[in-house]
Amino acid sequence: MEGIGGDGPSTATAALKQQRHELSRLFQYFLDKSTPHAHYRWTGTFALAFVYALRVYHLQGFYVVSYGLGIYILNLLIGFLSPLVDPELEQSDGPVLPTKDSDEFKPFVCRLPEFKFWYAITKAFCIAFLMTFFSMFDVPVFWPILLFYWIVLFVLTMKRQTMHMIKYKYIPFNMGKQSYKGKKPSASSPDPRAD
Repeated sequence: MEGIGGDGPSTATAALKQQRHELSRLFQYFLDKSTPHAHYRWTGTFALAFVYALRVYHLQGFYVVSYGLGIYILNLLIGFLSPLVDPELEQSDGPVLPTKDSDEFKPFVCRLPEFKFWYAITKAFCIAFLMTFFSMFDVPVFWPILLFYWIVLFVLTMKRQTMHMIKYKYIPFNMGKQSYKGKKPSASSPDPRAD
């Protein structure tokens, strides 16, 4: 009689933890598989953003949710465009941005890597989309004021970030694989392959 009813809740809890662990591993597996496919990931995120925008337009509401989403995306964008070690704020022993033309080139390292940037934006759109199903998040506001304030905030923030990028001469993204060519032989030195 001692074993009856005593193991029920603990067995159910263990089975639930095991199932949760398996789902977590499966989700991580698919995330890892999607890592090299940036174009497909971003296409899916833009499709999700389009569906979210259609839902907000159709419902004619949830402007505060959209404003919060916009502020969050702006915050993520600043992290993506910022260097890991900001030369204005701190000194580091690791790679830093060159501040003079004579400085050695060091690669740009984002504070927020592209994959984490994509994942955070996608998760934010999913959460905002789910919030549109609950009327308690539909706070009545005059949306043009929120839109105007967000545009002003975006312009001022991007202006400051662009000035920082110009000052320290870095570009936070690359456009494909770079190809390097060897040194071109000078006109005064003969080509050793000509013999």
